[in-house]
Formats: sequence, C-alpha cells, structure tokens
Amino acid sequence: MAINEAKLNAFMGNFVNDIGAVMHAATIVVGDQLGLYKALAKGPTDVAALAKRTETDKRYLLEWLSAQAASGYVDYDPATQLFSLSEEQAMALAEEGSPAFIPGAFQIAVAQFKAIPKMASALRTGLGLGWHEHDPSLFHGTERFFRPGYAANLVQSWIPALEGVEAQLKRGASVADVGCGHGSSTILMAQAYPQSSFIGFDYHGPSIEIARETAKKAGVADRTRFEVAQAKDFRGRDYALVTMFDCLHDMGDPAGASAHVRSTLAPDGAWMIVEPFAGDRLEDNLNPVGRVFYSASTFICTPASRSQEVGACLGAQAGEARIRDIVTGSGFSHFRRAAQTPFNLVFEARP
Repeated sequence: MAINEAKLNAFMGNFVNDIGAVMHAATIVVGDQLGLYKALAKGPTDVAALAKRTETDKRYLLEWLSAQAASGYVDYDPATQLFSLSEEQAMALAEEGSPAFIPGAFQIAVAQFKAIPKMASALRTGLGLGWHEHDPSLFHGTERFFRPGYAANLVQSWIPALEGVEAQLKRGASVADVGCGHGSSTILMAQAYPQSSFIGFDYHGPSIEIARETAKKAGVADRTRFEVAQAKDFRGRDYALVTMFDCLHDMGDPAGASAHVRSTLAPDGAWMIVEPFAGDRLEDNLNPVGRVFYSASTFICTPASRSQEVGACLGAQAGEARIRDIVTGSGFSHFRRAAQTPFNLVFEARP
C-alpha cells in the first residue's frame, strides 16, 4: 500500500501535539495542587524564589517551569531568566472561579486515566460504569470545571432567557436542582434569588454531603436543602423551576426522568435543561469541542447511563433533536432553545 508522506507527516505532527498535551496534563494537576500557579500570579520570579515561596524543591521546580513555558502556560524571559504568568494565563490557571478557570478539566482527565482498567472491561462486556465507581478526582474536577461557566452565565443570561422565570424567582418561588453534584448551581441560584428556596437532588451521597457543607460556608443554608434522590423519584410538587445541568444525557432513563419532572412542576412551571453543545449529526461535532465531549462521554457519560435501568446512552453529544424527542415524548408541549454558549445548549420545556 502506497503511503502519502505528506499525510503521514501531518498525522505525526498531530501526534506530537497530542502526546505533549497528555504529558503536560499531569503537570497542571500537580501545579494546581501545590499552588504554583497562584504563586506565579503574584509577579515574575526566579526558580529559587518560587521554590522558597511554595516550599518545593528547586531542581524539580525548574523542570516543571520549563514544561509550562514549553507549553505556553507560563512566560519565560531569557534576558532575566524570570518566569511569570500573563493576565490571561493567571485568569485561566490561578483565579479560582474565573469564567476561564481550567485546572478542574485536568482533574477530570486524571479520573479517566484511573478508569482505564474498568473501561477496558466495560468495552468488552457492554456493562456500565456508574458515576460513583470513579475516582473522587472526577467529582471534584467536574465541580471546579463547570462552576466557572455556570457563574458566568446562569444568573446573567440563562435564567433571564426563560419566559417569566426570573420575575418569579425574585418574588419568591420553589426550585429543584436535579443532578446537583456538589451544589454549585444550586448555591449560585440561592445567592442570586434570596426570596426563593432551593432543593438540590443527587443520587451520589458523598456529593450531597459536600453540597451541604458548601452551602453553609456560602451563607445560603437557610434557603437551600440537599437530598439524596434519583431523577425519577425526587420529592416535591408545584416547582416554579426544575433545573438539570449537564446531566440528562448521563441518565439511564432520561424519558422517565422527564416524565417525573413534568409531574412535579407547577402548571406555569418551567424546566431548564443545560446540555453540552452539540449538533444533531456526528459530522457536526467533529471539531475540538466535540473531541473533548466525545472523549469524556466514552469514559464517563455513556457508561454512567449503561449502569442504570434502561441505559438509553444518549451520550454527551446527544444534540437538540434527541433531547427534544425525549422531552416532548414525555408529555411536554413546549420545547425551545433558550440560550447557548460555545460549550452549552440551554433548553426551556413547559407542560
């Protein structure tokens, strides 16, 4: 078989970029854990000063800084031999909660690597791998990765895009946040709408415990409650708003969850569904964002669904048409795309 040398060289160029990214990911996690990026954000520094400030070994730190500079995650000035973070790098790497904060994404990657033996087995057997069966780095990384996007968009644009919902929340209403995880989305809403009450539901008990503690620290424990429950049996009725953030596609029975949501809504209530950005066809998603979501879906989302009853396996790139079919097929008469970002689609459904 004839080999096209130009195509081979281009492919190998992609490989060098990819293996560099994979090897670099572990250094980001370590740097985040040790506070190295936060220390660098205080200003240009040499290796010895940074080692003293962060209580790390100078020789290891030089290698780490060199890796960061080679990857474009840290700036290096050859004239002064000082390392520093630009404002943009600091926003992404050192400012916890900024809309561009990314270290949590690499914690998710760590969890995927730890799941390789389980996923190799799952791919052979077709069995599922539940969310609770992953390394805890997945739970913490997911919260840290998704929270900045929610903080930047949820109150500012997503809720206002829902017809009449923001006015209800300002007056005082009852909200259920299903699949709340560590409670970031629940707490953000509670902080923005002090007249309303919020209940976060998740089947993962350890995450619910963290959500309760986080709500106390955030000063919203008086208007939030967190309970362990499935999406098909969470308690309550006459909710003005039910929310699901990046989790409907993970569910084994999204149609059953949809039907249950409908039964819990007030007659004029709304369901906000936030899902990963995706087109309806595979070819629409063959791009850098789709690459991230398909990879995560292979190890996290699809196995989570397969581990539950029904096992619909929508996947993280389900797209609007499939979500619409699930929702309208469960009795909702109104469904529309209310908002979007480069990473999320936001849908509004009403009975």
